[in-house]
Amino acid sequence: MRVLSVVGARPQFVKAAVVSRKIRDVGEEVLVHTGQHYDEEMSDVFFEELDIPEPEYNLGVKSDTHGRQTARMIAELEPVVEEEDPDVVLLYGDTNSTLAGAIVGSKRDVAVAHVEAGLRSGNREMPEEVNRILTDHASDLCFAPSEAAVDNLAAEGIVDGVHWTGDVMYDAVLAARDRARENSTILEDLGLEPDEFVLTTVHRASNTDERENLEAILDGLADAPLPVVFPAHPRTVNRLQEYDLWERATDDLEIIEPLGYLDFVRLLDTAERVATDSGGVQKEAFFLGTRCVTMREETEWTETVDCGWNQLVGPNADLIREGLTTDWEPQSNPQPYGDGSASRRIVGLLQEELETTPDRRIEAPPLD
Repeated sequence: MRVLSVVGARPQFVKAAVVSRKIRDVGEEVLVHTGQHYDEEMSDVFFEELDIPEPEYNLGVKSDTHGRQTARMIAELEPVVEEEDPDVVLLYGDTNSTLAGAIVGSKRDVAVAHVEAGLRSGNREMPEEVNRILTDHASDLCFAPSEAAVDNLAAEGIVDGVHWTGDVMYDAVLAARDRARENSTILEDLGLEPDEFVLTTVHRASNTDERENLEAILDGLADAPLPVVFPAHPRTVNRLQEYDLWERATDDLEIIEPLGYLDFVRLLDTAERVATDSGGVQKEAFFLGTRCVTMREETEWTETVDCGWNQLVGPNADLIREGLTTDWEPQSNPQPYGDGSASRRIVGLLQEELETTPDRRIEAPPLD
């Protein structure tokens, strides 16, 4: 089995870390980094900390408009697929890197497999939503993290090649949590105590590129009853400075450099709650039992809202303030995203579909 895995952004590095290990136990993997996240804080440190194999290719695409960035990725990725001749192109999540891989794989007549298939926020103004939909419809294998994701695919007529595997991020978070507890010193470095701070992340373009939204988020966070620790995305820093909000932000919040994954997981694990506009952080918080205030109007991780661990507040200062000050309790603690064995299931299904040698087959228990 020869797998060409395409990654480009932080959440994809985390997911690939657990799946790549399983692939390399039983077959060959060619890892391609598109360069979508390209600085050390957003890229290199994740490969080091998570012990991800060095990518065989780094396409160096970097930032641009969505259309130009995706087009460059397609142009750079196609000759790699042609040269490596994989059995399958394996994709993660909903970035431009994901869509580029789906287009190249389908055009080169190579099997396309999508990890995190079937997620839908219902908001097609989000570039990620368009990427998800197009990738799923171009994929031969759709690995869905939840039963709701399977239902979403069926509603769009996608039923062949669909498998409920559970969520690979659950696998990754479980492993990272234990390593972070043993090795991370971030609490000591920042002088923090568990349950005595709020963690926040803000990076989504709809929040950072609209001054009114970014200012409302600052208003809500500033009234948190606990100190707010803010590992700031480079785009967000640029916008805060551009909108003359930087001084105010640094006065009200503890802004720090972007973190490696283990340090971030340690903060998320010990925060009293988190305020974020990230899809991945919502889910990681859920896995770690940390209440989440999501500064978006919708989420693709609807199960986290349904069971009371996640509140959708949008870029609304009053609702953010309420979400951070009200002592609300989750209603239940279900496991809609599997049991932490998703990576084993995915690799086993790839082997089955690609008819590889059975004596090294990876097996995982079926989900209920």
